[in-house]
Amino acid sequence: MRDRLELAVPGAVVGAVGGLVAGVLAAVVGQPYAWAATVSLGLAVPLGVFGGVLGLLLGSGRVRMGVFAPVALFWLVGFPLARLVGEVFTGAVLGGRVLPDDVVGFLAYQGIVSFGWSLGFLWLHERIAPHWLDRVRSGNPLAQRWFERYAAHARVLRAARR
Repeated sequence: MRDRLELAVPGAVVGAVGGLVAGVLAAVVGQPYAWAATVSLGLAVPLGVFGGVLGLLLGSGRVRMGVFAPVALFWLVGFPLARLVGEVFTGAVLGGRVLPDDVVGFLAYQGIVSFGWSLGFLWLHERIAPHWLDRVRSGNPLAQRWFERYAAHARVLRAARR
């Protein structure tokens, strides 16, 4: 179980940091700090969970690393759901609307935004995961296999550039 959880760490971190950044941006534009903190928590948790699940899918080989389409399809569903959870959480904590007025329109718009999120997630994940896997691979055979796939992928990309 610990081996699998270690595979989820890079994706969970990228997702959670994305949620935290949203809260920081809310504070920067003048929202009250309590509101910004609620937004951070409401987004960091579901984005972290979905990011961790995607990390497990990447680590298990069910989703190919370095390929945008499967990640974009994952986030086409995951990002709008995470945003909906964040919206419901923020409304419940701060005493406002719990659901957006137009849930379908809200989800559709978040689906469009999810492609940008997917690109950023994949880029950042591909930079963090190999370093994390290198760190934990000595005691985790799953991380060792995934690290070897990253190394092989890097060799192929390097050879293609020559």
